[in-house]
Amino acid sequence: MMDAKNYKILLVDDEPDILEFISYNLKKEGYTVLMANNGKEALKVAQAELPQLIVLDVMMPEMDGIETCEELKRIPELSNSMITFLTARGEDYSQIAGFEAGADDYIAKPIKPKVFISRVKALLKRYVPEGESSSEGLEDEGNKITLGDLIIDRERYVVINKGEELILPKKEFELLVLLVSKPEKVFTRDEIYNTVWGDNIIVGDRTIDVHIRKLREKIGQDVIKTIKGVGYKYVS
Repeated sequence: MMDAKNYKILLVDDEPDILEFISYNLKKEGYTVLMANNGKEALKVAQAELPQLIVLDVMMPEMDGIETCEELKRIPELSNSMITFLTARGEDYSQIAGFEAGADDYIAKPIKPKVFISRVKALLKRYVPEGESSSEGLEDEGNKITLGDLIIDRERYVVINKGEELILPKKEFELLVLLVSKPEKVFTRDEIYNTVWGDNIIVGDRTIDVHIRKLREKIGQDVIKTIKGVGYKYVS
């Protein structure tokens, strides 16, 4: 893990008091803090600065956090950046919408500094610098995994399915790499949570289901099988 001073964290919120409060606590830890007041400004700052972590408020005027997250995920240079939502909304819907948009975590207001910093550190431990791979235990050579019509380029974070190139959100990509690493092996939900999200991250019960559904929409409904009450497997 890099030293704190080498990390850039972009805060996006339309409430100046929130920005000031979070910024103060992050700077105390040695992080470089960037700020934006809305989604459109966030896109400009993110493209210029390439932060390792982006903290997004959900409820913002003009472009809300969900839409901003989706736009950020379309920028190839930010494919490795971690994204977490910060919002007062606690409904399951907003959490599911956030994960569907490609977010890595979800932090609720009101903010407790120690808890917030702990979540930030846990997220940054999972950050993968450009050109590196977070997947472990794979026996293939090089940075490419080939299985039938599916090619996974771990160096470029690109998936090619039947000749079509796909750029998946980070968690979808890591989930696919895990399942493809051992075709026909049933990965339990606990294994998936711990490998893809990490045991320090608290996510909703439907997080895996949402990501599996998104993967099926992109690479085919039949390649990932649900083993009821256990988990999922990739069918080669």
